[in-house]
Amino acid sequence: MKTLYKILSFIVMLMLPFILIMTAVRIMLSPVFVDVEYRLPGFPPDTYGFTMADRLKWAHISVDYLINNQGISFLGDQKLDANTPLYNERELSHMADVKNLIQTMSSAWIAAIISCIAIYIWAWRSHWLNYIWSGLSWGGWLTLGLIGAALVAVALNFDALFTDFHHLFFQGDSWLFYYSDTLIRLFPLRFWSDAFIFTGFMTAIGAVIFILVGRKMAKNLSWFRPLRH
Repeated sequence: MKTLYKILSFIVMLMLPFILIMTAVRIMLSPVFVDVEYRLPGFPPDTYGFTMADRLKWAHISVDYLINNQGISFLGDQKLDANTPLYNERELSHMADVKNLIQTMSSAWIAAIISCIAIYIWAWRSHWLNYIWSGLSWGGWLTLGLIGAALVAVALNFDALFTDFHHLFFQGDSWLFYYSDTLIRLFPLRFWSDAFIFTGFMTAIGAVIFILVGRKMAKNLSWFRPLRH
C-alpha cells in the first residue's frame, strides 16, 4: 500500500500549483483588484477620453462577465453612448474566448480541490496523512519553482511572455487590438504585467504556507501507520 500512498502524494503535489495559481486568479478577478490597480502610481491614463469613473464602471462589467453565467449579449448590449457599443465584434469574440478559458480552468480548479479533499479524507481515515502533508509540502516547493521562473520571465521580457501566453491559449492574432479599442483602453499592458506579478505573489504566499505547514504536519504525523486489512 505504501506505493499507492506515494503515488497519491505525488498527485497531490502536482495538483497544488494549479490550485494555488487558480485561487490567485480568482482573487484577481474580484472588483477589489481593479479598484486598486487603476489607482496605483504610474498607471497609464486613457488618452482617448475614459475618466477613472468610466474605466471602473466598464472594467467591473467586463470582469463580471468573465465569471458570471451570462452569454456574450451581456457585453454586446453595453453601450458607451446611444450609437457606440462598448466592444466591437473582434473584442466580443476575444472576451467570449477568455470566458470559455476561465470557466474551463475554474471547473478543473474545483475538480482538483475536491480530489485533494477526497484523498485527504481517505488518508485521514486510513492513518497515512503524513504522506499527504509531505506531498503538499513538496507541492509548495514545486509551486515556488514555477512562480520563480515565471517572475524571472516577467522581469526579463514581459512582452514575450504575454505573447507566448496568448499563442498558447488563443488562435492566431485574435487577441491583438488597436490602442483605440476599448479592451486596450481598459486593460493596457501595465494592467496585465501587474496582474501576473500579483498572481505570482499570492501564489507564492500560499506555497510558503503549504511548505511550512506541510513539513511540520508530516513530521508530527510520521508515527502513524496505515491500517492493515
